[in-house]
Amino acid sequence: MAGGGKIPAVEIEIGKNDKVIIRIPCNQELIRKIKMISGRRWNPKGKYWEVSYNEDLMTKLQSLFGENLVIDPYFYLIPLRKELSIRKYSRRTIKSYIRINRDFLLFSGKRPEEIENKDIKEYLYYVVNQKKVATSTLNIIINALKFYYGEVLKKDFIFSVNRPKKDKKLPIILSKEETKKILNVTSNIKHKAILMLTYSGGLRVGEVIKLRPQDIDSNRKLIHIRASKGRKDRCTLLSDIALQTLREYWKREKPQKWLFPSWNKEKHITARTVQKIFQNACRKAKINKDVSVHSLRHSFATHLLESGIDLRYIQELLGHKSSKTTEIYTHVSTKNLSAIKNPLDSILKGGET
Repeated sequence: MAGGGKIPAVEIEIGKNDKVIIRIPCNQELIRKIKMISGRRWNPKGKYWEVSYNEDLMTKLQSLFGENLVIDPYFYLIPLRKELSIRKYSRRTIKSYIRINRDFLLFSGKRPEEIENKDIKEYLYYVVNQKKVATSTLNIIINALKFYYGEVLKKDFIFSVNRPKKDKKLPIILSKEETKKILNVTSNIKHKAILMLTYSGGLRVGEVIKLRPQDIDSNRKLIHIRASKGRKDRCTLLSDIALQTLREYWKREKPQKWLFPSWNKEKHITARTVQKIFQNACRKAKINKDVSVHSLRHSFATHLLESGIDLRYIQELLGHKSSKTTEIYTHVSTKNLSAIKNPLDSILKGGET
């Protein structure tokens, strides 16, 4: 702010459609400078100047206003968003990468071109020790920083950051009886259809919420998953009972654009809502395990494995790129463990001593 003859701050932020918003106080010198930017336009309603983004704009703004610029980090991240969009990254990934990079720039207090390797490492140390992020989240953060500084800004230093080893945690599995209880206590037909399809096809929550009516192949008893993780299509199973429930739901609701729309029929139900549906069902069914709706996917795969289905088929149904990802279910399956006779039973039942 102005004081002691100092020139007031000029605030830069991003508006809609990559329009750069320039907010300046009532100062004749600053107004004179802003008029030197070609294509600028005064917005009387918002009381700010705006100009279309281009790669040379930052250089122009710095030459005009120097240290008086106060810049929202989103400004620097327009090239990142464009590159992610060109490469067909999902909307969720784009939003995540921009949020992470903005958080990092705010933490460092620097412009992207000023960032050094030590700044990256200090930020990673901060998110691990202060924010206590999980290993999987830390890897996403590294991916986001690596993409911006390595792919977009063409810096080399980010490649020297070593990735942490993943936590080797096993998924929590619901038994068939527990799964049955969860589905039986769900009385709302829409909610029941959502949970049944999730388990019946081993779907991710992001997949079930984006299903469209045409994705259900009732003749072949298949669910068509479009552009899922890795932008790959696949088909998975649709059980007879799930199809029956789905038909009952269809008769009542008659969904059009989305199979499971939100209150706004133009939008699909949210992942958060599905999580709440699952949590409510677990509470009613008195399931005390630390599970989420994703546990239905884990349980689907484990139950298939225990029933003798080959791991390769399960990999295809789940849409796993690597068989190593699917192999985790061999560690939670009781198929082979149940055949082992426990020595304690032998001892207490009068067997070997």
